[in-house]
Amino acid sequence: MATRVTFIGAGNMASAIIGGMIESGHSPSSITATSPSDAFLAPVHERYGIHTNTDNVAAVAQADVVVLAVKPQIMKEVCEGLASVVQQRRPLLISVAAGLDAETLEAWLGGDLAIVRCMPNTPALVGAGASGLYANAKVSDEQRTLATELMEAVGLVAWVEEEPLLDAVTAVSGSGPAYFFLMFEAMEEAGVRLGLPAETARRLAMQTALGAAKMAMASDKPPEELRRNVMSPGGTTERAVSRLEQGGLRQLMAEAMEECAERAREMAAELGKR
Repeated sequence: MATRVTFIGAGNMASAIIGGMIESGHSPSSITATSPSDAFLAPVHERYGIHTNTDNVAAVAQADVVVLAVKPQIMKEVCEGLASVVQQRRPLLISVAAGLDAETLEAWLGGDLAIVRCMPNTPALVGAGASGLYANAKVSDEQRTLATELMEAVGLVAWVEEEPLLDAVTAVSGSGPAYFFLMFEAMEEAGVRLGLPAETARRLAMQTALGAAKMAMASDKPPEELRRNVMSPGGTTERAVSRLEQGGLRQLMAEAMEECAERAREMAAELGKR
C-alpha cells in the first residue's frame, strides 16, 4: 500500500514537493493537500490530480506522513487544531517552516511525536533543491528513509544530527540562492560596462554558474583544486581571482553567513514566544 501523504498548505514549496513526488513515481491518489480555500486548491488538483480538502483534520485522519507547509506565523494555530487527530493517528510529521524548533512543534501538537524539520530552498521549485533535515529522537529509521525519499524528489538531501545546525544549513543553502543571484547581478553589470549587451552578459553568467556547479558535483576534487585548474600562471583568471581575494571575498562571505545564522536564531526565539 502506498504511503499516504498529506500536505497542510498548498503553496509553492508544497506544490514543488508534490510535483517531484509524482515525477518520481508516487501515486497522486495517495497525496492530499489542504488549504482554507477551494479556489486556491483547484489549480493544484488540476495540475497534479491529487486529493484536496479544506478540512485539515479530515485530511490528516488517513495520513502516514503529514507535511506542515504553512507560514511560521500561523503554525501554532494550525498545529493546535490538529493535535487531537495527530495524537490518534501518530503520523510522521515533517515541517518545512523556518524558525520553529521540533520541541515547540511537538508541544503544540500534544507531545511524544516523530518530527522531522526540513530546511529546503527555492531551487526545489525547479527540482534542483538542497534540503537540510533533522529528526528528533522519536523518528524511526524507516521514517528517516521516508523523509529522505520525499525530499529527494526535489533535490539533494543532507541530514544533520544536531538541530542548531539547521541554522548553518540556512546560511549555506537556505539563503544561498540569493548569494548567487547577487553574483549574477554583479557579473551582468560588469559585463555591460565591458561592452556586452545586458541579456548576453546575464545568460553567459548563469550558464557559467550552472556549468561550474555541474563540474564540481561530478568531480571528486575539492573546489580549491578545480579553481587552480582554471588559473594559468600569469593569466586572466589568476588576475581576476587575485583581485577578489584582495577585496576580502572570503571574509565578507563568512561574515554574511554568520549574520544569516544569527538572524535564524533570533527568528526562532521570536516565533517560539508566540
